[in-house]
Amino acid sequence: MSPTIILITIIIYFALLFLISYFTGKNANNDTFFIGNKKSPWFVVSFGMIGASLSGVTFISVPGWVGTSDFSYLQMVLGYLLGYFFIAKVLLPIYYNLNLTSIYTYLEKRFGYYSYKTGASFFLLSRSIGAAFRLFIVANVIQLTVFEHWHIPFVVTVVITIMLIWLYTFKGGIKTIVWTDTLQTLFMLLSVGFAIYYISSSLNFNFHQMVSAVADSKLSKIWFFDDWHDKRNFFKQFFSGAFITIVMTGLDQDMMQKNLSCRNLKDAQKNMYWYGAAFLPANILFMSLGVLLYIFASKNSIAIPAHTDDLFPIIATNGLLNPIVSIFFILGLIAAAYSSADSALTALTTSFTIDILDIRKKYKDELVRKKIRKHVHIAVSIFLAILIISFKAINNQSVISAIFTVAGYTYGPLLGMYAFGLFTNYNLKDKLVPYIAISSPIICLIINHFSELWFNGYQFGFELLMMNGLITFTGLFLIKKKKKHH
Repeated sequence: MSPTIILITIIIYFALLFLISYFTGKNANNDTFFIGNKKSPWFVVSFGMIGASLSGVTFISVPGWVGTSDFSYLQMVLGYLLGYFFIAKVLLPIYYNLNLTSIYTYLEKRFGYYSYKTGASFFLLSRSIGAAFRLFIVANVIQLTVFEHWHIPFVVTVVITIMLIWLYTFKGGIKTIVWTDTLQTLFMLLSVGFAIYYISSSLNFNFHQMVSAVADSKLSKIWFFDDWHDKRNFFKQFFSGAFITIVMTGLDQDMMQKNLSCRNLKDAQKNMYWYGAAFLPANILFMSLGVLLYIFASKNSIAIPAHTDDLFPIIATNGLLNPIVSIFFILGLIAAAYSSADSALTALTTSFTIDILDIRKKYKDELVRKKIRKHVHIAVSIFLAILIISFKAINNQSVISAIFTVAGYTYGPLLGMYAFGLFTNYNLKDKLVPYIAISSPIICLIINHFSELWFNGYQFGFELLMMNGLITFTGLFLIKKKKKHH
């Protein structure tokens, strides 16, 4: 596909985003940027969150991942549903009752200053890494399909990628993102739909034959109950999925900031229920695409790449399918990556501004607060660019696996801290909390490294997150103080 056509497609797409930004950014203030003035329609938030959750990682990795993991990922997706229910019934009422802008303020109210700063810091670390991984995907594809043709360095591609996000989010913030995510989710789902349609047509499948081909494929095996050592074991995947959702959605400022922009708690809960219900068929769609990609590759003698993340891009852009697939692949990839990256940039800016700099406590002048927030927004953008460039040298595994592995270490302390706050009524020796939170991932890393030696060949998968949270919880129990009196 011509790099010029791809570039024109990207320009038109971003023109739409900037148009949305223009209307949503009018008369914007800090409340607009942080919580959308609490006027976001729940159904718009719900639809947009599908794209933000799926992201460029799902768009690229899940179809290729089917080749090594079959449909086992669906076991984890089912666990997600349990996690979404917990968020709606337990976490959202707390956030709304406390009228929070940053969800980590809960830790200050529950335990104290050091717990609060520790929780916010771990979020900043976790989300920075996750956002950088996601942006790395789209920057790499844009580099290969467009800018490399004109001998433009990867560094320049990264700078342009980040700058575009900054330009359409710096005024409206979360208010803009709620609406741009809706557009981006639509393009992402259209992209997958067109890919499935044209691949099926190329294979001479009608709808019934396509469904049968996916169902009958050896790659569509879902359930894995037999081997406890297998990373695909149902119980490990299901409960890992539940806990991953709780921490990466419910304890994540990025995802919760959109929920907190809804008009009230009831709307936020409706958003979470419908969003969770839509997440299952959306992932089935991606995994079905994966099976069709492998069938197509086999029929056309296309070698499966060493990095299965590359399978979808290769087939979508190699000219064997209708050109519309290539166009919508680029649109879908950019939409998927930017729908998670733009909200991450806004959430990182919000958390650093409120949680670390304490602008609401230190500065009364709204204009001063707004100026500081804008400076932080720029600084976070630069930091993400540096991370993306760094990741290019170390991308040596399936990206989705890499992100969840990192999350197992960095989100674990958040899981332990919130669990201790929610399910006990103990106070803590607040100044010791940072030491527990830092020690837990280190202990977890050591256990994971020697697990096969120590535990008769056992390999940790995504359940690493649960172990990390349990270690943090145990550490906090050791520094508890007498029970609170209510």
